[in-house]
Amino acid sequence: MARLMALVIVCVLTGSCAVAAQGLFGSPPPKTPSAGGQPPDNNATPPAATPAPQEKPVELPPPPPVLQGSPTAVVKPFYEHPGLELDPAQRKNFIDPAKTVLDKSDTLRASGEGECLDRNMALDNADYDKLAIDRSLRTVEAVNDDEAKVVVAFVVEGHQHRLEWKLKKVGGDWKISDLLSVTGEWALSQYQCE
Repeated sequence: MARLMALVIVCVLTGSCAVAAQGLFGSPPPKTPSAGGQPPDNNATPPAATPAPQEKPVELPPPPPVLQGSPTAVVKPFYEHPGLELDPAQRKNFIDPAKTVLDKSDTLRASGEGECLDRNMALDNADYDKLAIDRSLRTVEAVNDDEAKVVVAFVVEGHQHRLEWKLKKVGGDWKISDLLSVTGEWALSQYQCE
């Protein structure tokens, strides 16, 4: 089962689901010869064409449950409430360098001099379509001692997006240290909000 989940995760993140589906379900069965085991008569009148059966799209299994206190549990609310990363009340979930950039963005906004960060960074600045995101959202978590990464992948209007959240364990809790867009090639830590 773990191998199946790993294959599904790779399939979602790389967009190669059709190839993975064939690997999961095996090759299509070979065409069977005509009745009696004889090869078909090439001079015979071909049978009436029948419409090809509609292929049912491969359905992904539901994502595994998110464990309370896990890195994925820290990241998940940002997909349930787009724009949450800019809420000053959420600073408790961030550490530097991300926290410093977010604090500077708050200061700039409060000064009335403009905005530094986009309102939907967690969505890779894509148009917000909650239904599409909820249907396609997949996460993969990797923990290495006191550091973790949560890779998030989703599709909006046919465009795949992939983001990487970097976290560190501080005082027993996971805190977000950076957010990178693999698709858009940007990182929260690189913004200069001054």
